[in-house]
Amino acid sequence: MLWAAKHRLPLPARAHQSAPGFLRHFLLEGKASGGRGFRNGPGRGRSCRRVQSARSLVEAEILILQGLKQEVTCLCPSPDGLHLAVGYEDGSIRIFSLLSGEGNVTFNGHKAAITTLKYDQLGGRLASGSKDTDIIVWDVINESGLYRLKGHKDAITQALFLREKNLLVTSGKDTMVKWWDLDTQHCFKTMVGHRTEVWGLVLVSEEKRLITGASDSELRVWDIAYLQEIEDPEEPDPKKIKGSPGIQDTLEAEDGAFETDEAPEDRILSCTKAGSIMREGRDRVVNLAVDKTGRILACHGTDSVLELFCILSKEEIQKKMDKKMKKARKKAKLHSCKGEEEDPEVNVEMSLQDEIQRVTNIKTSAKIKSFDLIHSPQGELKAVFLLQNNLVELYSLNPSLPTPQPVRTSRITIGGHRSDVRTLSFSSDNIAVLSAAADSIKIWNRSTLQCIRTMTCEYALCSFFVPGDRQVVIGTKTGKLQLYDLASGNLLETIDAHDGALWSMSLSPDQRGFVTGGADKSVKFWDFELVKDENSTQKRLSVKQTRTLQLDEDVLCVSYSPNQKLLAVSLLDCTVKIFYVDTLKFFLSLYGHKLPVICMDISYDGALIATGSADRNVKIWGLDFGDCHKSLFAHDDSVMYLQFVPKSHLFFTAGKDHKIKQWDADKFEHIQTLEGHHQEVWCLAVSPSGDYVVSSSHDKSLRLWERTREPLILEEEREMEREAEYEESVAKEDQPAVPGETQGDSYFTGKKTIETVKAAERIMEAIELYREETAKMKEHKAICKAAGKEVPLPSNPILMAYGSISPSAYVLEIFKGIKSSELEESLLVLPFSYVPDILKLFNEFIQLGSDVELICRCLFFLLRIHFGQITSNQMLVPVIEKLRETTISKVSQVRDVIGFNMAGLDYLKRECEAKSEVMFFADATSHLEEKKRKRKKREKLILTLT
Repeated sequence: MLWAAKHRLPLPARAHQSAPGFLRHFLLEGKASGGRGFRNGPGRGRSCRRVQSARSLVEAEILILQGLKQEVTCLCPSPDGLHLAVGYEDGSIRIFSLLSGEGNVTFNGHKAAITTLKYDQLGGRLASGSKDTDIIVWDVINESGLYRLKGHKDAITQALFLREKNLLVTSGKDTMVKWWDLDTQHCFKTMVGHRTEVWGLVLVSEEKRLITGASDSELRVWDIAYLQEIEDPEEPDPKKIKGSPGIQDTLEAEDGAFETDEAPEDRILSCTKAGSIMREGRDRVVNLAVDKTGRILACHGTDSVLELFCILSKEEIQKKMDKKMKKARKKAKLHSCKGEEEDPEVNVEMSLQDEIQRVTNIKTSAKIKSFDLIHSPQGELKAVFLLQNNLVELYSLNPSLPTPQPVRTSRITIGGHRSDVRTLSFSSDNIAVLSAAADSIKIWNRSTLQCIRTMTCEYALCSFFVPGDRQVVIGTKTGKLQLYDLASGNLLETIDAHDGALWSMSLSPDQRGFVTGGADKSVKFWDFELVKDENSTQKRLSVKQTRTLQLDEDVLCVSYSPNQKLLAVSLLDCTVKIFYVDTLKFFLSLYGHKLPVICMDISYDGALIATGSADRNVKIWGLDFGDCHKSLFAHDDSVMYLQFVPKSHLFFTAGKDHKIKQWDADKFEHIQTLEGHHQEVWCLAVSPSGDYVVSSSHDKSLRLWERTREPLILEEEREMEREAEYEESVAKEDQPAVPGETQGDSYFTGKKTIETVKAAERIMEAIELYREETAKMKEHKAICKAAGKEVPLPSNPILMAYGSISPSAYVLEIFKGIKSSELEESLLVLPFSYVPDILKLFNEFIQLGSDVELICRCLFFLLRIHFGQITSNQMLVPVIEKLRETTISKVSQVRDVIGFNMAGLDYLKRECEAKSEVMFFADATSHLEEKKRKRKKREKLILTLT
């Protein structure tokens, strides 16, 4: 049986796309910002990370962007608002269209998670920064990488394009702020004025000022001066005296205005420290941003407070300075002995606080994860927040008021937990699911995915439905048992059961009681009983303790055998002790784990016990003699939960490696892996029917998995795993070294992926087909000549499929079919033996004028990477000569066509503008007449009424 991820439960009760005939997976979501799905196609496990888009903060989704299986780490909308760039944990970037919701463009170049994305002013280029310390600038229109910028020694935190100049400024966790000249792709200035990581930077005041936020409570402000005049190159450079730095240099470095320049002639701008703005928060800056107008500056730390500042315009500053001057003169006049004889000279200095004013603070209901600002033309400022507990909140305020008060206008909250779910249970009829976290218990309807009851509780660690499904029992971190009635949602009773955490509970098979184990080294037995309710005449359910088993170590897990003869107890000393239930006498000790056993379960027939430990192993034991049947290396991190499927020897395990796995305890085989969570999986529950599994994770989600009717073939599962491993290993391989570069130090923007390898294989196959067909054509001509008549030529089925095209046209089709973002990387892995044929074909294509831009791009790249081999090959000299002539002529033709088209478009634009001016006046006249007509109608109506 295959297992389908059927739902993801903790925040919106929303069904994910169901997979046809395979694993069906739905979700009740925990992320207000996005979600994932699992396996939406037969034979392939592809989970999705989803980005949700909302135009207005009403509780309705506008758009869901189906992404890759990795977690989204970064978002950036394009300046025109039509596209959204999404960065993923694996270093890939996808650009989605917000009109269609499709993500057709994918960039692969980074080896680690994307940390920052930024478009330039026109939206034609995209800069991406990553944890791999590289910055890559991508051409969004051509869908290819432009260049990779290396220089930072730690993760990139922010990257900004300048509007007027072709410059990029970046900050990193290596305490550096670097300025890059994008014309020459080199770093011409490094600012070393920070002593801690630089977490954010913004450009304000028409890009004349840079504000940086670091790990302290200081926002540093830098003045930028652009050096327009070009110094005389013949003039000798002022040389610096070598030796120990002077006192002045040391003071400058301490002040933070010390910079290192690559070379004096390369200096394009200078940065001097203007001062600092002190934040109220004492921790690091998490996000630092300005609104689109550049007037409001906002930042927040790791707390729930957003601090707002206003950057005043030149006119406002001048007005303020005039007021200050007036005040100072008045004051000076009073102190002056001369009285009114002459005006005393007064000097008023402008401070940074006069230019950047504190507006107010916005306090949100939880810690802030990220925010965005909208400053409307009417003067109202709106701030939208994504909080750590999965809420989205919208606040508005008017910053022009003397004391602006932020008001929360709306919030998006979906019925789920605000903290990690630590325990799950199914009701006996498979319909209700119980989930309990640090502050609440929720009951979910499995079929509709709706949360039907929420009850407040203490920090829950274990739970179960009382037989009859009308009450639930919760074990807490403080050692209490809490008994709830589901119909009313009331807490019936709280009992102090253990002195430490109550780690585990197990319902007895006769359903008359249960057993608990806690950190106070004791196992306690409890029976259900009916007691008289003080508030009503009816009796209510309660529990009473019957026996206690005292042990030498903390109890981590307890489990009854199905016949209720044995009780298994897992202890902190890494052993599992088996006791007889009736006499509490010791029966067996299961030892072999290197770390404590966190979870265990006994099979339905009482023959096997499976134990999962923090040592990442699962051991299967026989309950008759306590012998270890098999030890399985189950997960890459601690095994957190384990449960048998009812009426079978199959069991599920959940691990801290984000995976859920199914195993066969008889054959000791791994059956399948359920991938969907991307944080630690804390617990799972298998339904009594065995058709459903629900799991909870640190990613704030519950996932519901459904068993499908499709048979599962183990060989296919293993094959899929091998394919996935190969695809991962391809990306980790060293890139081929290009002349002039050191091995493993790639300056190309792409990276080797399974797609680029497949594209290179397609090119190789096309060239081989071209060689074969050319040889056949020659043979055919010779046969025809010998026979003296035309002999029919056998046609290739592949070429027939493409419409009986020529072999060279087929090669061109293959090149056109490769994604623009993967083209360079595909050519890079292509063996040189294919290059001579490709160059000859390129000459043919350019002469015909077919796809000149694409062919020139491929040609220049091949010449760049195989320069030495091509120039030393005498056979290729005539080919290169011909290419030079044809390329120059054809490229100038293409350029002329583009120039003509642009001139035509300019003419059409001017015509449209002239027409629109005439239309504007015509509209204004008709609008005025319409107004007059309405006014007359209103007057008539008033006269009629009177």
